[in-house]
Amino acid sequence: MSCLVLAFPELSNKDFQLIQEFRKDHDALYYSVVDPHFTIVFPITGIEEKDFISEIRKQSQGIQPFDFTIRCATINKNAFNDYFHIFLVPDEGYSQMVKLHDRLYSNMLFPHLHLHLDFIPHIGIASSKDKYECKRLSDEWNQSDLLIEGKISRLTIIEYHDDTVAPLEEIELK
Repeated sequence: MSCLVLAFPELSNKDFQLIQEFRKDHDALYYSVVDPHFTIVFPITGIEEKDFISEIRKQSQGIQPFDFTIRCATINKNAFNDYFHIFLVPDEGYSQMVKLHDRLYSNMLFPHLHLHLDFIPHIGIASSKDKYECKRLSDEWNQSDLLIEGKISRLTIIEYHDDTVAPLEEIELK
């Protein structure tokens, strides 16, 4: 069992459906596991659940809700397996997500920070071992007039085990 922190974006129904329809066809790894989200804290084990929740509550105090805008898709090679992923990466809101990520990892979680990997705030929409298929799909998104606007106003602490996500607590940003 591991704990994570996700930010489920507030999206228009149209944008949510657009993302989900694409994920249904192209994200066999995660489509049936979890809704579209930004991962702010990646899976962590070895910390008691109550301590993890307390730390996230403490570090998120004073963080204000913020808007984001996505205009492009990018390709990312997974550092832990043979998959390539397509990410929807925000233009606006990017720095707020990076600062939120850094703040949550600033104290108790710091030893779990993957400094060998860039943190790229994203909504994952596709996974494949075929990098050229990912490139084709990414180009398809980027040739459209992609504009997805949303808001992050809460963090969700989840437990992840055996491809199952269970919410533990929601924290409102204010």
